[in-house]
Amino acid sequence: MDVARLAAVDARRTARMLRQMREATLAGRPAPMAPRPVIGQSWERMLRGGVAPDRDVRSGLLTAEEVHRRREESPLRHVLPVLRQGLLSVADAARHIMVVADAESRVLWREGSPPVLRRADGLGFDVGADWREEVVGTNGVGTTAVVRRPVQVFAAEHFVRSHDSWTCAGAPVTDPRDGRLIGVLDISGPLETMHPATLAWVESVARLAEARLREMHLDSLERLRAVAAPVLAQLDGAALAVDRDGWSAAVTGMPYVRRIALPKSLSPGRCRLPGLGMCAVEPLAGGWLLRASAEPPGGTGRLVLDLSRPERRLLTVSEADGVWTRELSERHAELLYLLAQQRAGRSAAGLAEDVFGDPSRTVTVRAEMSRVRRYLGALLLHRPYRLREDAEAEVLLPDDPRDLLPRSTAPAVARHRTAQGTR
Repeated sequence: MDVARLAAVDARRTARMLRQMREATLAGRPAPMAPRPVIGQSWERMLRGGVAPDRDVRSGLLTAEEVHRRREESPLRHVLPVLRQGLLSVADAARHIMVVADAESRVLWREGSPPVLRRADGLGFDVGADWREEVVGTNGVGTTAVVRRPVQVFAAEHFVRSHDSWTCAGAPVTDPRDGRLIGVLDISGPLETMHPATLAWVESVARLAEARLREMHLDSLERLRAVAAPVLAQLDGAALAVDRDGWSAAVTGMPYVRRIALPKSLSPGRCRLPGLGMCAVEPLAGGWLLRASAEPPGGTGRLVLDLSRPERRLLTVSEADGVWTRELSERHAELLYLLAQQRAGRSAAGLAEDVFGDPSRTVTVRAEMSRVRRYLGALLLHRPYRLREDAEAEVLLPDDPRDLLPRSTAPAVARHRTAQGTR
């Protein structure tokens, strides 16, 4: 069912149909039509989590100081001009508002049509509000953050009844460097103002924002490279220049490393770094100079793959050189989960069968495993692909088997969901 087109033709009739569908579904009665998969899956999460459709969804707002802190730390502040240019020129006239939330679904910016802003106030949809699914039910911000893809929620597709007159379209904004979710861009307003193309419009602006972030990152690395080049040229041994987040700008005396996992509070001096061992750390304009000692990094290593929460996939690695954590893409989480379950290893064809149901897709698998090896290093072996024999691996699973990588369509992951659900 194309809800967007139905709403464009007859908003009132569409709203009534969606309300009947929701009420029948929640009551366990046959519904006149089935909810769209993304909505039905969200409703299942709400029912399992105990979210009440009649709850007062207005949450405690962040303080002005906390909003300011989050804004200053958010990469999205750099692309607000892109977002405003792409959305606000139309939003005001079309009776929409633009909402920008962080990765935790906290509203950081909210602009647009004044009458619609006042209506949003009545829903508690204000700056600093907590718009996670488990707090306010199915919605264009929180649901988008969970499924990590664009989502449009029409009228009574919202789980909470007080949102029945509201419609929103959200798109995730990810860090172009590593795919980490950094926020959600949302357009919201009354149902009758939404157009079938609204979701595509929001998604295109989100992609423009990501492109701008990528351009800014490359520019900053180029500036750091210009500063570091004459310094590295005078050094003997292995050294590299990285930005404040550990991304490499220039390397000498060692193979290129895309990123180094830096501790949160790095200071000049000596410290152990993952993959490098003991290093001398010196400040550079815009980053750090890391000079590796001749002592090789050691330790057997321990990996913890945390899949306990549907919205986040975290890998924590402990070695003698230190501890680091990385948020994984869904594909990398699938691959590492499968390798943790099959310690003897899998060939490229075997992983292609597990992930795609097609053993011929080995080129794609090899490309992804090459990316994984960039941060796992010697902990990941190949021929066949496997975790190093002396590395301890632990997988933290969700309480409900259906929440194991819920968006994954990999056949092997689907089998694991089913197997766990029958235990």
